[in-house]
Amino acid sequence: MPGPRRAVAYRKAGVAAFLAAMIAAWPGFAPEALALKIFGLTLFESDEDKVDVIDPVRYTASLDTTSADGNLKDRLNTATALVNDEKQPVSGDLGLVIKAREDRERLVAVLYEEARYGGVVRITIAGTDLDRLPPTPSFDHSQPVPVTVTVEPGPVFTLGSISLEGDAAGLDPEVYDLKTGGPAGSLRLIKAGERIVRDLKAQGRPLAQLTRRDVIADHATNTVAVTMSAKSGPIAPLGTITVKGSRAVSSDFIRRYSRLDERQDYSPEQLRKAAERLRELSALASVTVRESDTLAPDGSLPLTIEVSEGKFRYFGAGAEYSSIDGAGLSGYWGHRNLFGEAEQLRIEGNVSGIGATTDYTTFDYTAGIYFTKPGAYLPRITFDASLVAKRETPDAYTANSVTALAKLSYELNDRDTVSGGGEVAWTEAEDAFGRNTYLTFSTPFTFERDGRNNKLEPTEGYRLTANATPSYEAYRGTLFSSFEGSLSGYLGLGDSDRLVLAARVAGGSVIGADSLVDIPTTRRFFAGGGGSVRGYAFREISPYNSNNEALGGKSYALASFEARLKVTEKVGIVPFFDVGSVSTEIVPDFSDIRMGAGIGVRYATPFGPLRLDVALPLNRYDGGSQYGIYAGIGQSF
Repeated sequence: MPGPRRAVAYRKAGVAAFLAAMIAAWPGFAPEALALKIFGLTLFESDEDKVDVIDPVRYTASLDTTSADGNLKDRLNTATALVNDEKQPVSGDLGLVIKAREDRERLVAVLYEEARYGGVVRITIAGTDLDRLPPTPSFDHSQPVPVTVTVEPGPVFTLGSISLEGDAAGLDPEVYDLKTGGPAGSLRLIKAGERIVRDLKAQGRPLAQLTRRDVIADHATNTVAVTMSAKSGPIAPLGTITVKGSRAVSSDFIRRYSRLDERQDYSPEQLRKAAERLRELSALASVTVRESDTLAPDGSLPLTIEVSEGKFRYFGAGAEYSSIDGAGLSGYWGHRNLFGEAEQLRIEGNVSGIGATTDYTTFDYTAGIYFTKPGAYLPRITFDASLVAKRETPDAYTANSVTALAKLSYELNDRDTVSGGGEVAWTEAEDAFGRNTYLTFSTPFTFERDGRNNKLEPTEGYRLTANATPSYEAYRGTLFSSFEGSLSGYLGLGDSDRLVLAARVAGGSVIGADSLVDIPTTRRFFAGGGGSVRGYAFREISPYNSNNEALGGKSYALASFEARLKVTEKVGIVPFFDVGSVSTEIVPDFSDIRMGAGIGVRYATPFGPLRLDVALPLNRYDGGSQYGIYAGIGQSF
């Protein structure tokens, strides 16, 4: 059986430094922001961040929702700022009255959203009804001013008569969730009107608008009569496209990269996709595509793309520490608009394993230069180039490598992308087969179909990737090709997708080499770690020889299953199960199947969920890893 492996340790300092580096590199981050809030804790706060209230007035507030049911009661409790902000004084007596009026509007809005059109909200300040207070009230400040909020929800209303008029007359109300006897919440009615306008615009009519939306409540029958009328306007193509706000980023490039062309058929969906496409450029901090309110004399619709540019230059550094693996240092510098068309250049380097031993040759090193050119040759093409030098020292092998890569990616459509290019890699490795040197020329090709509804937090859809990398190893004259594929799927369940079931299967094979030694060490397959079977050390899963030395494999198969449950809007828990096998044959023989299981915690942030997973190997190697703790940003798959 395999011998001892290095245990996996949780790098606390590394996670904190990585988060700090991410925040520092974030486009919206500015040095002037002295306060930083993470997990509800405010860091680096100065006196300048505190706001002094002029003429502070303190008050106490109570909310009576006795007749409301559980869900409605929770919504009302959340909506009342008077109660939730009770510890924060308001500015002057009039400020308290204004806050109370705003609170009443919010509470009434909640009632309407729940179809409680007969509900009543009463607010008294110092015993006087809000509507009976004088224009300039004066309260007794010898003690906090008492405020009482009472909500009587009233009955639930349903939809009565429904009438669609004007250019919406031919539409089916039930398509827009409007059905006699059905739910009558205000949000449903608002969304129905928006969908009617959106469908009319989807016919190529940019000036479509809702001209009437009447909602009349009948308190005798607890129903509401709804009348909506719309005007569609003429069919019009796109007209002149103007770019505003760009300074260092070429406005011609922005216009070209948006893929919006004059005389193109008007489509609100294409405008939405154009805005999303431009927002993905890290050189731009914000993007808004605005439609003109009127058509041009030639009958076309003028557009304006409004942008604001972010900070182009950025740099960062990080540090990590493990009691077993030692310390690590990393740093990077980058530019997000190198030549004026959102070209990205990033230079980075890191070293890890410092202190684990005194021998610097056992440290892991990486240094790389990365360049990306969006919209190269055609708006749908992206050019990537990189030069990376590495020294890797996992338990399975030691490898020094230099890799140069250049590739082009082409977007076939909104979901499908193909890429291809050339790669040259020089590798010097020492493993179970001794010391060997490889010079490999490869032409990697990739196809990706991304059908997820959200790349950071998918709740439905799937993602498929397929890779083929024909290669030639020059020193041995070996022709071989590696093939890999993966498929992940997502299914949201419950209210607001509070539970998401996620699964992934992946596999790979190397064909063409007679012996494992003919395949560069870094091109053989290993498994284990945060990206495959959690609970095992990095690249711990592998075929082994009689001396308990890892060989790597010609094929592998992996599967992962997760149940992502939201506990709150920010915090979630994720039980998971991983299984994998690596074989020396070109097809996995599953003679050695390794399984890991555990539970994780997720914390939602604007740049993806923070992830912390704890896993145990269910059938560990003798002397192998006993557990694994993994931290990162983004879901595991």
